[in-house]
Amino acid sequence: MKDQLVKLIPEFDLIKNPGLKEKILNVWIKALNIRKMQPEDMLRMPFTLLIKPCPVNFVEHTRGVVQVSYAAAQAVQNIYGDKIPLNMDYLLAGALLHDVGKILEYIERDGEFVKSNEGKFLRHPFSGVGLAFDEGIPDEVMHMIAVHAGEGDGKWRSNEAIIIHHADFTNFEPLHGK
Repeated sequence: MKDQLVKLIPEFDLIKNPGLKEKILNVWIKALNIRKMQPEDMLRMPFTLLIKPCPVNFVEHTRGVVQVSYAAAQAVQNIYGDKIPLNMDYLLAGALLHDVGKILEYIERDGEFVKSNEGKFLRHPFSGVGLAFDEGIPDEVMHMIAVHAGEGDGKWRSNEAIIIHHADFTNFEPLHGK
């Protein structure tokens, strides 16, 4: 399953720390196994239920957020250097995992993805942190998962979490018509 995930989301290979990359892949595998999904099933899964019909699948959105986060972080590092410290592996990990909880938040019923029972009670930032905690993902990365969406508004965000938050909404708001 790991090879299938990396084929679908080649940005996993941007992670330099092999132990961290392994943990990130394990989080994805755990989520997919809970839902009894295969990686290619995510190509049918919308990245949001707020846009109907949703023109972007879960894999495309994840890749978009990773790529925008990575490009923004590189620009910040090129211009500001150490004035704005960033841990690139953690940033990439956070971007790769920011929405992994949606695999639990959504469920496919009668050929349509809808909010799952779990999703009615726990939005994806919460379930994503739970999945990540079980795999030993660093606290700094779990923070990014926790605060990337509205749940983090008005709360402190690390530099990496700020970038991921804006990358996520850069990949959402133009599609939502805001």
